[in-house]
Amino acid sequence: MHSVGQLSTQIRVQILVRGIVQGVGFRPFVFTLAKRHALKGQVLNNTGGVLIDVEGEGNDVESFIRDINANPPPLSIVERIERIEHRDDVDSHYTDFRIIESAPDGTGFTPIPPDIATCADCLRELFDSHDRRHRYPFINCTNCGARFTIIENIPYDRAKTTMREFVMCDECEREYRDPHNRRFHAEPNACAECGPHVEFRKSGDAKGFQFGEDAIRSARASIVRGEIVAVKGIGGFHLACDATNDEAVRRLRERKGRVDKPFAVMVRDVGQIFEFADVSAAEMTLLENSARPIVLLKKKPDSGLSKLIAPGNAYIGVMLPYTPLHHLLLTDTNEATRGMKTLVMTSGNLSNEPIVTDTDDALERLATLADAFLIHNRKIHISCDDSVVRVFEERELPIRRSRGYAPLPVKLPFKLKPTLAVGGELKSTFCLAKDDYAFMSQHIGDMESLETLRAFESSVDLCEKLYRITPEIIACDMHPRYLSTRFAKSRAKSLLSTSPDNLVGRHIEICEVQHHHAHIAAVMAENGLTGEQPVIGFSFDGTGYGTDGAIWGGEVLIADYKGFTRAAHLRYVPLIGGDAAVKRPFRHALALMWAAGVEWDEALSPVAACPLVERGIIGRQLETGFGSVPTSSMGRLFDAVAALAGVRQVVTYEAQAAIEFEALAANDVSESYEFELVTSDVAEDDAIMMESSTLIREVAKDVLAKVQASVIAAKFHNAVADLILKVSLIMRENHDLNQVALSGGVFQNVALLEAATKRLRAADFEVFTHRLVPPNDGGLALGQAVIANFMKQETA
Repeated sequence: MHSVGQLSTQIRVQILVRGIVQGVGFRPFVFTLAKRHALKGQVLNNTGGVLIDVEGEGNDVESFIRDINANPPPLSIVERIERIEHRDDVDSHYTDFRIIESAPDGTGFTPIPPDIATCADCLRELFDSHDRRHRYPFINCTNCGARFTIIENIPYDRAKTTMREFVMCDECEREYRDPHNRRFHAEPNACAECGPHVEFRKSGDAKGFQFGEDAIRSARASIVRGEIVAVKGIGGFHLACDATNDEAVRRLRERKGRVDKPFAVMVRDVGQIFEFADVSAAEMTLLENSARPIVLLKKKPDSGLSKLIAPGNAYIGVMLPYTPLHHLLLTDTNEATRGMKTLVMTSGNLSNEPIVTDTDDALERLATLADAFLIHNRKIHISCDDSVVRVFEERELPIRRSRGYAPLPVKLPFKLKPTLAVGGELKSTFCLAKDDYAFMSQHIGDMESLETLRAFESSVDLCEKLYRITPEIIACDMHPRYLSTRFAKSRAKSLLSTSPDNLVGRHIEICEVQHHHAHIAAVMAENGLTGEQPVIGFSFDGTGYGTDGAIWGGEVLIADYKGFTRAAHLRYVPLIGGDAAVKRPFRHALALMWAAGVEWDEALSPVAACPLVERGIIGRQLETGFGSVPTSSMGRLFDAVAALAGVRQVVTYEAQAAIEFEALAANDVSESYEFELVTSDVAEDDAIMMESSTLIREVAKDVLAKVQASVIAAKFHNAVADLILKVSLIMRENHDLNQVALSGGVFQNVALLEAATKRLRAADFEVFTHRLVPPNDGGLALGQAVIANFMKQETA
């Protein structure tokens, strides 16, 4: 007899486990768990997740379900467990517990795991001379290896990946079929007998190929000689060279046309990092996690690395090896090349183009960049560049969300219609949303070339197929000339013209979303805010198309998902020549000085940097307004003040001046410049004008007084943080709001972010910052997707 309340009957339960549950060892986990609880039944993948049909004593079944939720495999994420069917007092249906083949139903969808760094078990086998996979460059198991970049369709089975071209040998097949083996249904499972292989060839050499261990040894020797080697990785090609060789790094910059933008480095092990960078415990955790992102670390003043890797930058991007091939390349047994411990590893692409993934394409397009190629014959189905993160408040602040993170979804506190949001122009990503999932794509690149547009389109095609999403709403930026905006409109026409049955008679709605509103909605959504109450949103960035046709970027919005009020913004200043002012910050510095009544004294760096003839032209443009557009951009203000302080007059990559300005800021300066707050009669909604003229006059005065640039930088950062607090206090008083959201590319600046959040929390504000998607335009699509749905609800 069972006690009262105890389940004593035989029951049969069918459940669906949703989340990141395919490609992470979930079925063998369920198999083992069912055996432990003496249960019978079956488990399989389907397009909705993992489907389990189980029967046994009621208590045992309930314990089994609790254990699934409490102790899932380490790489899995259980979103929810749904009971599809529950029957009591059933006759035995099964004789044992089995894992069976996947059952696609064509309708459901399940999140796909990202590519995962080589696990400790595989790494141990890789360097075990007695293991059959000793030094095999594609060793993997259920706990690691390629996932997202090789998948072609769901459910995640080998036949639906690029590994289908490799027929497993008997030993690999045995592992693959054994539920007790960690390679059970590891879809990329292979060995040297049956799997992919590596190949080395010199650029332009059509005959002298080397394979296997010889290929890796030759690639390493080539790098040690100072050559540049294109290395095919998990999501695309890298260009690699010796990080201690100035001449090799200089040549790489010259060939790639990359003047100053920092390169990332890959180190053999953690111990190497301490030789050239400071590493906190939180940064160490990020470096070693399964995503293996590039982590921005504070450089030490003297190290053996080339100073050309990150010139003028206080930080260096560092990553650990994340594929077996990387480990082998950095851990060679040849005495002559053993000293090489750190490689420059930068994306294998031409300027303004997406990372190259196809081998034949690489041999042609990278031939002028690389002296040699280390390639392999496993196809990359979708490109995925390296992720970049910083640490803020002991947690990660994404700068570029890609390999290791994409395509993990952002879980929303509400449900959305099937939606495609296409982001902006820079740092391009897209978002596919359905129900309470928002699937953020990998970083694709700046949408400034047809090659990037094609990569963007092919990624959208694949993800729509993987997630079974046919958009009913397509969201884009308001800017009429963005390629992404044009793509959104052509995409809607294309979907309607194909007219599949599920689209007949249906209208696909295009929703144009204001850039800075999307930034605020993105940080709200990733923090799980429902939007029932507006937030005080600071949207500070470089460029965004405003509702009045001006270039916005220093915006304070009272915003929810349905709409926003522009409550405050930086005073408009002419942006002379558009992109010319972005690339030459001295031009915008001159405009700000003109607006503030500061004489163009040649003792001030922006004046000295501007040729006399150009100075005259800029002066006339400022007087007449010809060839200029008004801007309220905080990003441009950072650039201009950096120029005025003598830090940087011309930039070679986005935000270079602001990045170097942040790096200079002294930590022990409490003084601050000050913005003035004035009410404008002409601004919409009586917006408060954040006036920088007094600040510009004070900066110029300090420069002429020979105040150190580090002090000027600190005082300016303090001024912006003080401004955020001052405006927040006014908004709280006027609107009875206490939640502050910080978003936009300016908030990649950790010095500013820390100063602002510290002030806000001291004043009892609840502050929301980014943790899952970047504050820059790489997170824009998430905000667009959510806003588009709420706007359509309002107009329905």
